Formats: sequence, C-alpha cells, structure tokens
Amino acid sequence: MGLLLLIAFIATPIAEIALFIEAGDRFGLWPTLAAVVLTAIIGTTLLRWQGLATWARATQNLQKGIFPVNEVFTGLCLIAAGALLLTPGFLTDGIGFALFLPPVRTAIQQLIKRMMKRGKGPQVWVNGEAVDVSGSNDTIIDGEFTPSESDGPRKSLPNDVSGPPNDDSPWRKER
Repeated sequence: MGLLLLIAFIATPIAEIALFIEAGDRFGLWPTLAAVVLTAIIGTTLLRWQGLATWARATQNLQKGIFPVNEVFTGLCLIAAGALLLTPGFLTDGIGFALFLPPVRTAIQQLIKRMMKRGKGPQVWVNGEAVDVSGSNDTIIDGEFTPSESDGPRKSLPNDVSGPPNDDSPWRKER
C-alpha cells in the first residue's frame, strides 16, 4: 500500500503536467487557464451544495438518535473532492468531480467494507505488533487498570450500583 501511494504521488504531477501541455497545444494558453479556473468555481459550488445537504441529513439522523455513518463517509469523500479540486490539474479535477457522484461514493464504500471483512482493514500497533481492528479476527487484548491516588475520590454515576448516590455528583439530575 505504501509503494502504491508513493507511485501515485510521483505519477500524478507528471500526468498533470502532460495534460496541461497537451491542453495548451490543442486549445491555447488562455482557454486552458480558463478551464482550470472554471472547474474550481464549479467544484466549489458543488461542494457547498452537497456539503450543506449532507450536513442537513446528518443533523436529522442525529436528532432521531441514529449515528449518520453514510453522511460521515459522504463528508469525507466531499473533503477529498474539495482537496482534489483545489489542486490545479485536469486529472485531479476529474477524480474530484467523480467523488461528487453518489454511485462512485457507494462503490468506494463497498470496496472499503469488503477490504475490512477480509482483514485488510485498519490496524493498530500493540507492543510492536499489528493488530487488526476491523472485527474480522478474534484477538483479545487483556489489560488491567489500577487507579492512583492522584485520580481523586471515586464518584458514583447514576447506573453505578457499588454504593449510595453521591449528592455532589456532577451526573446527578436536578429534580
């Protein structure tokens, strides 16, 4: 994955330069520059429009008590689209505009889900060893916690059954 990312960072500017040269030869300098500015304006408008719509859907879901998973993913795709559209070039603009299309985002989301199910998902490092956190393995990490004296006195929470309610608890509801 790291090698693929390195190749992308090297190949993308080379491809963008080649596309700029080709567009400049075919259409001239000013039309090529105008196209770059025009794609930025159109991209900004689309980003604002879809971003506000996504924000509204996420807010509605949160008010219903539903975590807006799809809206969060859409928001991440829109952030990536915005970054790609701010990068001057026709290749990055094409990829950025593609991220505005719901079928493209759905395909990417499905690909990520399949990768996570196969164990190619996110990993964390524990004691120098990669641990898959996608839920596809049965790794159990056992640990212990010992509070220190600097943690202060223990306060009872509303669902805590280890002792009587503490009247000065910040979790206690006013009646």
